[in-house]
Amino acid sequence: MKVLKFGGTSVGSPERIEQLLPIISSQIADRHLVVLSAVSGTTNDLVTLSALYAKKDIQAAHAHIDMLYRQYTQFIQQLFKTEEGILEATAFIDKVFDLFYQFKNKHFTLAAERIILAQGEIISTTLFHLHLKEIEVSSALLPALDFMLTDENNEPNIDYIREHLSREISKYPEEKLFITQGYICKNAQGEIDNLRRGGSDYTASLVGAALQVEEIQIWTDIDGFHNNDPRYVPNTQSIAQLNFDEAAELSYFGAKILHPQSVFPARKYNVPVRLLDTMNPDAKGTLISGETTNQNQIVAIAAKDGITAIRIQSSRMLMAYGFLRKVFEIFERFKTPIDMITTSEVAVSLTIDETGFLSEIVKELELFSTVEIDHDQSIICIVGDFRKSHHGYASIVSEAVKHIPIRMISYGGSENNISLLVPSVHKIEALRSLHNRLF
Repeated sequence: MKVLKFGGTSVGSPERIEQLLPIISSQIADRHLVVLSAVSGTTNDLVTLSALYAKKDIQAAHAHIDMLYRQYTQFIQQLFKTEEGILEATAFIDKVFDLFYQFKNKHFTLAAERIILAQGEIISTTLFHLHLKEIEVSSALLPALDFMLTDENNEPNIDYIREHLSREISKYPEEKLFITQGYICKNAQGEIDNLRRGGSDYTASLVGAALQVEEIQIWTDIDGFHNNDPRYVPNTQSIAQLNFDEAAELSYFGAKILHPQSVFPARKYNVPVRLLDTMNPDAKGTLISGETTNQNQIVAIAAKDGITAIRIQSSRMLMAYGFLRKVFEIFERFKTPIDMITTSEVAVSLTIDETGFLSEIVKELELFSTVEIDHDQSIICIVGDFRKSHHGYASIVSEAVKHIPIRMISYGGSENNISLLVPSVHKIEALRSLHNRLF
């Protein structure tokens, strides 16, 4: 079996949905499990709808529902060719939109919002299933809410996923094509929940790992990882192969093609992941596996924006073994992850990308230190083979960006990553300078 995940742009129009079956059929495997995101733009529309309900702006919420309903009515008219197909798809859509209207008389809660957000993937998978039915292609629609479960820490329960997904598949012993929703799940309380944004990649990786499939394929609108950001740097090239660690670094530090969490289940269970392009199905894309093929070389550069740098200075740090623990406990208490960290004898510099509790964090840090904040920073991540037996890379990187102000450097924490923190206004210049020097 192969798992094939198609993102929002891959199901973003009736024409794109019609292109899915030829792609699926071209993959040599005895069975296929297809994971779909919501139609491009739908999740944002549902977030807007939830915000309107939360503000109790019922009139605006209903106007938004009407607008979205018109869009899907047109979508159905274009996708389905028979009267029977149109009627069946319309009847399904009517039920979903009746659900949206029902929230007008209810106290709007987080649980209600999650129910609304889940409908995006439910719509896309059902319409694809009905499209296949119309063209007489057999498929089974497996509701993700029947097998995707997270625990009390919001971590996926992979044993539960394996047991319950295998049970669902076993109900269709002759079926070759299965369809399910990305992103959505149930939580430990049995409520409808989700794997956060980008979670359809995560779903594909989780179900692929749970079932120990032959390969997980992530189909999007670019032909795999590139060695730099093609939006800012000309003449980038796709990367044929990466190991799991290299892919994890690139995903986390800005390469948007793959959600960062998606690498980890596949790596744990050693299931290869292939990134492919729905607009160019013949392109080879990028294969991510446990093999290391890029030995003694720099592979790619990525950038992550929206970074805030925090410098914490205190004379108490001098020879104080508990200082860093005290700092980290503050960030842990406010559930704020740290990206980069550098230390000196009297100061610590670190970066975060979640600033919801920044003022509270600073207030606590200022009880025992002086704090400086730099907003609008970018992390430039250089990924490659930087094992301690290799040398010279640091000087090459620093030479390439010697004309750019560097706020922080992180080297040695990983064998696959050198990270630079620069003001975001210098990001594009840094990407181009590094690309010209390294490639």
